[in-house]
Amino acid sequence: MNAEAYDYIVVGAGSAGCAVAARLSEDPNVTVALVEAGPPARGRLFEIPALFSQQLKTAFDWDFETEPEPRLGGRRAYLPRGRVIGGTSSMNTMLYVRGHRHDYDTWERLGNPGWGYDDVLPFFKKSEDNERGADDFHGVGGPLAVSDPISVHPLLTAWVEAAQDAGHKHNPDFNGPEQEGVGYHQVTQRNGLRCSSAAAFLEPAAGRANLTVLPSTTALRICFDGSQAVGLQVDHLGTVRTIRVHREIVLSLGAYNSPHLLLQSGVGPADELSAGGITPLHNLPDVGRNMQDHTGCFLSFFSRTEPVLGPDTSWEEQLLRRHGTGPMAWNEVGGFFSSGDDVPAPDIQVHAALGIVRDEGLAAPLEPGMSFGPYVARPASRGSVRLRHSHPYAKPRIFHNYLDDADDRRRLREGVRLCMRIAREPRLTAMLESDLRAAADAGLAPVSDSDRDIDDFIRTQSFSFYHPSGTCMMGKVVDHELRVYGLGNVRVADTSIMPTLVTGNTNAPAIMIGEKAASFIRASTG
Repeated sequence: MNAEAYDYIVVGAGSAGCAVAARLSEDPNVTVALVEAGPPARGRLFEIPALFSQQLKTAFDWDFETEPEPRLGGRRAYLPRGRVIGGTSSMNTMLYVRGHRHDYDTWERLGNPGWGYDDVLPFFKKSEDNERGADDFHGVGGPLAVSDPISVHPLLTAWVEAAQDAGHKHNPDFNGPEQEGVGYHQVTQRNGLRCSSAAAFLEPAAGRANLTVLPSTTALRICFDGSQAVGLQVDHLGTVRTIRVHREIVLSLGAYNSPHLLLQSGVGPADELSAGGITPLHNLPDVGRNMQDHTGCFLSFFSRTEPVLGPDTSWEEQLLRRHGTGPMAWNEVGGFFSSGDDVPAPDIQVHAALGIVRDEGLAAPLEPGMSFGPYVARPASRGSVRLRHSHPYAKPRIFHNYLDDADDRRRLREGVRLCMRIAREPRLTAMLESDLRAAADAGLAPVSDSDRDIDDFIRTQSFSFYHPSGTCMMGKVVDHELRVYGLGNVRVADTSIMPTLVTGNTNAPAIMIGEKAASFIRASTG
């Protein structure tokens, strides 16, 4: 028998996994292994905020895509996920957004005690080292640096002012007492450089003898003795071995890979597993179901400004910009809006960004301009993650079923109209070279305000905003302490446990979930 064994194995060194592993290793009496398929996140590519897009579709990206999406004209949507230490927190746009009180109170109302807003707020504050200082909503002294943007481009400042001219209130803190309004996001940066979950949690823990980080190590399947996990089969650069576990395995691979590893291990819908050539170990029908994501679109407008990262811009110049001489990232401003008076919380989020968004944001940002657009913050549409093949190296089959719900389509339509109204404000048009008509002629905006023209634009231009969740839903796949139903010692800690998607970006909530998971585990062992 392989002698390699640990008390805890955390699978996936992403936003949540880094937090889980670091917190568990604070106890010197236990041993922790953190398994990650990707390499360490080293070098300027992972530090300089404006370089995030250079990781897309590289070896550092899982580079998933959906099955053909009916409401997107049969297109396959690109789904980037970080395949590197730090996971997607090493390649995201670093916005620090927690979500709305209503989101977490809804989780609790659905039968998940301990997940209301007042319960999760202390865990957000525990992680946080906010440069604004401590108050009722923010913490200091935590490992995760949260700061105000060092330098915001004038186009983005003009967008915030134009949105206020259009009648939307200014909000100085989207994570404070109210979420609705427009303003500037705080970001997970320290001194102008990215503070990923790896930088926040793993680097300070690097000297602990009881924490072992295993990069370039792909999890193949969980090994069971009955319903008890006894190990994890992994592939490290072509060598397959089994790592033994004494206490628990924690899956933190994200909303695509966590359910996929369960399915590959025989845990999921028994009929689907059998049809896919995998012997069912435990019938759990909701594994891979309840998939949710934010999908939306950008309206783009040309301007006279230089692109944020042109072909002649060196990384040294980008590094210098952290001292305030240029834009730090891409989309430091935005807002939260309500589509009507009857909604309990803002249901539309808008991001404003530098550059012209083409090809789902994959086109090189060579054209000066700006883009802004909405997504439905709490979508009702649901998709799934399923097996593609019985061998563990196959990518999962991902069907998001974007905009299947009629109300999602209505809300997104209203979000586009809201953005079109902001686009007409003089304070913004004074800085742009193209208006709505010119943008429509270039295929960068709807032709008119009509439902038909907006729907045509949504169908051809919408794509994922990269916030997948729900596929190991709390209350269906895991209990309120994140233990997988029917298994003795397996938990899930990432955005896949979300019963409903939060109103906002998901990196901060994922870290909070990791903090809570570690707290549950440590409490269960006394």
